Amino acid sequence: MKHFLRVLYQFLVFLYCKILWRGLKFVMRKLTGRCELQRICYNNKPGARRTLKIGSSAYVVEKTIEDIMALKKINPDTNPQLGISLQASLLQIVGYRALLVEVEKLRREPYDCDNPKHEDMLLKLWKELRPDCPLTGRISKQWCEIGFQGSDPKTDFRGMGLLGLSNLLYFAEHDKATALQMLNDSLQPKHKYVLVTPTPAAVMYSFAIVGINITELAYSLLLSGALKTHLYNVAPEMASLQHFQQTFCYLMQEFHGFWVEEDPNDIMEFNRVRSKFHRKMVRQLQNPDAALCPHFSASDLHLVNL
Repeated sequence: MKHFLRVLYQFLVFLYCKILWRGLKFVMRKLTGRCELQRICYNNKPGARRTLKIGSSAYVVEKTIEDIMALKKINPDTNPQLGISLQASLLQIVGYRALLVEVEKLRREPYDCDNPKHEDMLLKLWKELRPDCPLTGRISKQWCEIGFQGSDPKTDFRGMGLLGLSNLLYFAEHDKATALQMLNDSLQPKHKYVLVTPTPAAVMYSFAIVGINITELAYSLLLSGALKTHLYNVAPEMASLQHFQQTFCYLMQEFHGFWVEEDPNDIMEFNRVRSKFHRKMVRQLQNPDAALCPHFSASDLHLVNL
């Protein structure tokens, strides 16, 4: 009898504490106007202190799945695949938001000529695109040969920051043959026969400037959520920066072909062609089965059924 009373007492204490804790959380939310997750993020400095508290809270993916299945009264033992599918989808949602943060951080980071990392990336881009032509100096008209507007490329990165440079360098490194072919085509006079098929091409655009512009296009598609269909279809769990960079490479190739098909009279038609291309990509991404498949060897994107 004493044992029963002891167990009953412990249970009542536990129940009381649980009710008290829930009541305290309710009061805190009413007083602060913030949920537990908001309070953790706002009241703790970045690092282990904040992340450990979030990890121990009810907002981790596994706990979310448990709560969903409990709410819907679904037995996880008889429906094991449901938990796996839910986890994959939730990780994709979290991954998309994390990718947005990572891309935005790169975009907001201005090119700094006093930063050795930034300078190394820029010089490496030159070596990848002009391997047989040494750069005579950091400030040089030679930069116009790969499509920058002036003698110092740093001024062209103002809109997209380090994101524009990192995308161009990724393209030059991971699909070098295509990047070099596009650069060569962009330098040719209008109606010169280029590419694999003898199609008259209106070329003569600035390769690097177009790359930065297509970076902005890819960024806008990511920001608007239009890229969700593509990334959810090709990234089995959390999309990475590499997925975004591969998408950029695909968009570069597609834009080049689109430019050739449009056959503009001169570079003054660039904005018209770009806007039309943007609308085309948005329509393509509205298909829930859309998966942009880059036609280059660096791509390791695969459709995964989960």
